[in-house]
Amino acid sequence: MEKISFDSGVKSYKINGAGVLRFNPGDPNVYARFLEAADKLQDVENALVEEAKKLPEADGTGVVQLLARADKEMKQVLSWVFGEGNDFDKILGGVNLLAVADNGQRVVTNLLAALQPVLVEGAERCAKEKVDAAVLKAKARRGEQR
Repeated sequence: MEKISFDSGVKSYKINGAGVLRFNPGDPNVYARFLEAADKLQDVENALVEEAKKLPEADGTGVVQLLARADKEMKQVLSWVFGEGNDFDKILGGVNLLAVADNGQRVVTNLLAALQPVLVEGAERCAKEKVDAAVLKAKARRGEQR
């Protein structure tokens, strides 16, 4: 079998010394999905809260099951954002995204906050390259008109 290799911009990030997340931080599709993910993740959390309200107060097992299901749904959203090859259960070492970290924030909040600067920098780089290309094209046109 012959191979074709090219630079797709995909980078690898070791997450908390555990799993590896791979994606192209300069891909505008990833950035757009990342922005959309906040609403999707909030929808999962809102559904969790509504379902938890229906459980009897002493149903700890039911709550744990809801948290596990919500974690799975959130990890599916993140795989949609960054690519299906990214298994967030492995990347995070099985940690539930709704767990509370030492800083009092949910793990998902900390993860998104850590990834945001990488994605913003990638989106800015992509936008700059598009602007630079447009400027070169405009300069070339002006040169042709002289």
